[in-house]
Amino acid sequence: MPWCDDCDRYLTPSSLEADGSCPACGRAVAEHEDDPRAPWHFKLLVATAVAYLAWRAVELLVALT
Repeated sequence: MPWCDDCDRYLTPSSLEADGSCPACGRAVAEHEDDPRAPWHFKLLVATAVAYLAWRAVELLVALT
């Protein structure tokens, strides 16, 4: 997806000028690559959920014995 660094926004291919530049500022537009990695706060959420569920499983085992 085309990304204008100067305007800090995504552009649709049909909204670009004929030469491939940004219609607002006129500068060349770069193709933006998405980062396929998960963000750090999602990893923190998953780790916290796993720790919580492990603790609840330990409590269940203690209560059953």
